[in-house]
This record gives sequence, C-alpha cells and structure tokens, in this order.
Amino acid sequence: MHSLTTLQRARQQGFTLIEIMVVVVILGILAAVVVPRVMDRPDQARLSKAQNDIRAIEAALNLYRLDNFDYPATEQGLRALVTRPTGQDAPRNWRAGGYLERLQKDPWGNDYQYLRPGREDREFDLFSMGADGRPGGTGNNADIGNWELQD
Repeated sequence: MHSLTTLQRARQQGFTLIEIMVVVVILGILAAVVVPRVMDRPDQARLSKAQNDIRAIEAALNLYRLDNFDYPATEQGLRALVTRPTGQDAPRNWRAGGYLERLQKDPWGNDYQYLRPGREDREFDLFSMGADGRPGGTGNNADIGNWELQD
C-alpha cells in the first residue's frame, strides 16, 4: 500500500502538455498587450528629457540676461553660459563659474540650437531638432523648442 501512494504522488507532480500550452498562450497574449506600450516609453522619455533640458537652459539664459542686461548673441551661442565670451561683445557682469556646469547634448546626441533673436518676435529660440537632427519633421523627428513650452 505504501508503494501505491508514492506512485500516485509521482504521477500528480508534473504538468500536462495542455496545462503548459495554456500558460504559453496566456504569456503570449500578455506580451502582445504589454510590449507595444513599453516600447513607446523610450521615445516619451527622450521627449520629456529634451523639454526639461530646454527649460533648464532657458533658466540659465534668463540669469545671464539678469546679470548682463541682454541674452548672448547667436555667435556666442550657448557656450556663453559655460565659458566667458571674449571680444567686443564680452559681457561685463559674467558670473564667475558660469551659468551652467556644462552644455548637455539632446537625448539623441545632438547639440541644442540657439538663435538670437528668435522667430516670431521671440527674444530667442532654443531647440532640439529631434531624432533625425534636421530641421522640421514629425513624430520623433519633430523639432522641440522653447516656443512649445510656454505656459
């Protein structure tokens, strides 16, 4: 009798092929629903990072203007926030240590762009050209600029 119960337990410990197939199908359905949502997240994260970087650089530009009564010229560029510009247009009240520790690249590895004066009567334009690194575009390739971030 003792050996019969041991034999019955041994038969009941494994999974049947149907049980395994049901689990695989359930996992497949979950993957089909979850993966597309997760795959879109990196693009959203890059967009959010670019927007936050633009806000931070814009704040540094505003501090520069407070100290020097004007924004850097296009020729001086964003570099004026990190190292003191020289020459005839050098700012007199440039803050020691600068306004940014270093210039960030956009999430796609390209430089942020700066134009002074900006288009459409803006003081300046500060933007990333998106994933393709070229002006214009749609979706992930669209330009992301300070003009979009106005409250």
